[in-house]
Amino acid sequence: MKKNSLTIILSCVAVFCFCFLSNSFAAKKKIVIGHPACLSGKYAKAGEQAVGGIKACIDWVNTNYGGVTLDGKKVPLEYKYYDCESKKESVTSLLGRLITVDKVNVVFAPYSSGLTLRGAPVSESNRMLYMDHGGANNKIFTQGFRYVVQTIGPATAYHEGTLNMIHMTDPEAKRVALAYEDSEFAKMVMEGAETHAKKLGFEIVFKRTYPKGVTDLTPLLSALKASKPDFILGGGHFEDGQLFNRQMADLDINSNALSLIAAATLPAFYEALTSMAEGVMGPSHWEYGVKYSKSEAKKVGMEWIGPGQDEFVALFKKAVGKDTIPDYHAAEAGAQVLAYVLAVEKANSFDTDTVRKALGDLTFMSFYGGWDIDDSGLQVGHSMVDVQWQDGKRIIVWPREARTGKLVYPIPTFAEKAKGKIATP
Repeated sequence: MKKNSLTIILSCVAVFCFCFLSNSFAAKKKIVIGHPACLSGKYAKAGEQAVGGIKACIDWVNTNYGGVTLDGKKVPLEYKYYDCESKKESVTSLLGRLITVDKVNVVFAPYSSGLTLRGAPVSESNRMLYMDHGGANNKIFTQGFRYVVQTIGPATAYHEGTLNMIHMTDPEAKRVALAYEDSEFAKMVMEGAETHAKKLGFEIVFKRTYPKGVTDLTPLLSALKASKPDFILGGGHFEDGQLFNRQMADLDINSNALSLIAAATLPAFYEALTSMAEGVMGPSHWEYGVKYSKSEAKKVGMEWIGPGQDEFVALFKKAVGKDTIPDYHAAEAGAQVLAYVLAVEKANSFDTDTVRKALGDLTFMSFYGGWDIDDSGLQVGHSMVDVQWQDGKRIIVWPREARTGKLVYPIPTFAEKAKGKIATP
């Protein structure tokens, strides 16, 4: 009798569990992406791009792709975001709100390494998947976090392509100056640049950082000028990069090449500096014109998902409500949506641990390029490109197989640019 009773009880439990799991899928009306976005404050330019890219790819998933396939049904994505004002304290509080109040299924990190790192413990303590589209600092992935996954490439690789390009273009160039913002991200870029420069045989004739929020770089740039570099690598974010270029012009500091991270890839950089920005370069994760497509994915045996490049651009313009070409901040954030969709479908689940495992097994190509992560969550499948401002346009100059134009080297002097000379090959 007892045995029969136990059998009945276990059968009831099994039926309940089956019904619960089945109903959990059936009742799933939407999958919600949460995001403490940088829509104001120091990272507003990049934050606006990121939100536009995310909206564009969500639009594509819901409209063209039909939604996320989950247990044989199509489930739409929803995007819940708040302005963190580019502040660390706001990131932590908004992540808590998104996870506990809004009950999102995944959170996208804010822009920048500092803000991404600040929010990671919050998502970790809540066992919430935390997808990183704007935090390139390698340090994020040395903390033992289980749920942080990177789409943007690591900071140490930012200026490797630039150094390779100059090394091949001008074997006589030996003297390089490094001047970066004193932030986690920028210092990691500088570390990678220094290591790679020495590997290629360059001499580091100047190496210094400057404070975040700096308003005058004259002392640093004067010292840099005295070191007589052949070319200059540096920067940090938009505001300081713009100041860097402007005050180089004021001090008439000329070099064969100038590459600034983050700032030089933004349309607003040229809008602010106009002719002074001619010839300035920057490493980018994506630029309009790079030829990633379904056919290219097939050639290398990779899975393809998402809109083509022109379709993404059209969806981005629709999302932001203005006729502007997206930059890499938009592309990497949008590609993150596609990575999450593929992982959910492969896992056939929205459970955090199951989706995280699927992300670890995932390799694919989108309009943004390759995507693959290592065991720590660090992005290892995506390659950087270098762009240069030529006659008011961003031209892809590296790598050779992806370029849309030739490198201008050496770049015009500031005196020449003041007289109207533009950077043309």
